[in-house]
Amino acid sequence: MRRYRGYMTSAVRRAWGLLTSPEGLKLVRYSAVSVVSVITSATLLVIFFGLLHLGSEVSCTLAANVIAGGVSYVLYRRWVWKKGGRSHFWREVVPFWIMSFTGLGFALVAANLAKNFSTAHDLKHVTRTIVVLGANYLAFGIVWLLKFLVLNRLFAQIAVAELHDEEAAEQADV
Repeated sequence: MRRYRGYMTSAVRRAWGLLTSPEGLKLVRYSAVSVVSVITSATLLVIFFGLLHLGSEVSCTLAANVIAGGVSYVLYRRWVWKKGGRSHFWREVVPFWIMSFTGLGFALVAANLAKNFSTAHDLKHVTRTIVVLGANYLAFGIVWLLKFLVLNRLFAQIAVAELHDEEAAEQADV
């Protein structure tokens, strides 16, 4: 029992060390933004599809996720990657939206599958809304880790490139 307790204490210390490292804190911030994005898209999807019946499962999923994507971009850029000022279109905006639209593509396929499933099983609107939400979560969950890894690497490369640009500008001034 004592050995087990020591192992658990050691594992907790290692996990805490990882979470409090710069990369661990970035992952925590990234996860928090993802939670905000999920809540935003889910809330909008329930409002657009579940309550207001503004369109099909697919069109409401598209609208909810595009709006949530805009919120995510601002939060990721400012809070996770600590970027301020104007966004660099080719280095930041385009890669982010390519990744976001990849996730959105999965979400739209999942929404269409949810629509087909709901129709085939003659589900009521409330149940259809739950099925669409589940499909949306599943689709974005698949893309979540890939997105973090790719965007984290990209923003790290941008930071290095900007540092080199600043050093070159300083040397040119001398």
